[in-house]
Amino acid sequence: MKTLLIRDADVVVTMDDQRRELARASVLVRGRAVEAIGPAEGLPREADEVIDARGHAVLPGLVNTHHHMYQSLTRAVPAAQDAELFGWLKTLYPIWARLTPEMVRVSTQLAMAELLLSGCTTSSDHLYLYPNGVRLDDSIEAAREIGMRFHAARGSMSVGESAGGLPPDALVEREDAILADTQRLVETHHDAGRYAMLRVVAAPCSPFSVSRDLMREAAAQARALGTRLHTHLAENDHDVAYSRERFGMTPAQYAESLGWVGDDVWHAHCVKLDAPGIARFAATGTGVAHCPCSNMRLASGIAPVRRMLDAGVPVGLGVDGSASNDGAHLLGEARMGMLLARVGRAMEPPAAGPDGRLRPGCDLGPAEMTARDMLAVATRGGAQVLGRDDIGHLAPGMAADLALFDLRTLPFAGGAVHDPVAALLLCAPAQAAWTVVDGRVVVREGRLATVDAGPLVERHNRLARMLVGGWR
Repeated sequence: MKTLLIRDADVVVTMDDQRRELARASVLVRGRAVEAIGPAEGLPREADEVIDARGHAVLPGLVNTHHHMYQSLTRAVPAAQDAELFGWLKTLYPIWARLTPEMVRVSTQLAMAELLLSGCTTSSDHLYLYPNGVRLDDSIEAAREIGMRFHAARGSMSVGESAGGLPPDALVEREDAILADTQRLVETHHDAGRYAMLRVVAAPCSPFSVSRDLMREAAAQARALGTRLHTHLAENDHDVAYSRERFGMTPAQYAESLGWVGDDVWHAHCVKLDAPGIARFAATGTGVAHCPCSNMRLASGIAPVRRMLDAGVPVGLGVDGSASNDGAHLLGEARMGMLLARVGRAMEPPAAGPDGRLRPGCDLGPAEMTARDMLAVATRGGAQVLGRDDIGHLAPGMAADLALFDLRTLPFAGGAVHDPVAALLLCAPAQAAWTVVDGRVVVREGRLATVDAGPLVERHNRLARMLVGGWR
């Protein structure tokens, strides 16, 4: 098998069980997996391919647990720039109704290119509308070409406006067709094996776009097929009000009543997850995809991530849709998640300290979200949320997914010399110099190695103009 040596890195951030950070270290990859990791003088000096990592930090490949990649075609659409979630969706649904298979393929590859250049090696994508012959297979084809490890979520909407849902009737599907296509996709594409490059997820869209019956049946089907479950939950106050008014429950209660808790389930956002909901998620191992930039962009609020983590809820990071974030830089998302958690902590009311005196909410103390905490969410946390024990940290036998960042570049000047690991988040987000997925170099010296970025961007922009302008 081919060997790859990442040699003489300034620091290798393993994110292993001991959270080791190894100075002047190397990583040896054989085939699809890490074979050895440790001080450079103790590892070989040659391999089939050698990356000179002097001046670089090496991280486990970052993991993105929530995205809507087709939305890269509708970034910064003027009519949706200043809307909250429900208004934003109602503005964009008619535009997305014009999506074509080509648009889905190209936008998926564009979004994956952006993620790979940010050091992300594994991504989920939640595609929940299928107009004009669009199929999830279009996204799967794009992922194979560019070389990203992919969890393809077969989303769906079945309750339109006429039945009390949010999406237009023209964008919903029959529930029997949804279940049949989900089964086809799992049986055709899903790989449950170690180092799998493709897994399929059952993912009805949200409480305001699918029925209770579909939620129940999708959960039963996914468990029978051995795949995972994903949806949106408790994203903002309107989302909570909808659940209370329509179902007479909080979003967490609604999810649990339909079988949507467990260590095979993860929910996106959970900005408004209440204390009982956090407790139930922790007790059942139910995961959360935290999407800080989207939550700010749509004015949804600040998710209680520190409280979730402290309670034992599995939490991963998500860039969310490219039209509710307008970017897909996962290291930048981690930075924003760290900062937003600190703002959320500062906004909490004063609490009594051990001496009985009130402590101001801005006294972060032991509840602070550190750079290393958020790096753990972006790596190990994401792997746990996706149900993977082969990605998320670096150790012998783990998948050969790595990202290298050049600490000698302008954004890190003055920071990397003091603490190169913290500098990755505290300094301005940088692009990866190298990204390796499954032992294959997909970003080489800051440039995509599997697709030509120039023609991809040009084609994507042409399709974006067609989609929003309404012409073919």
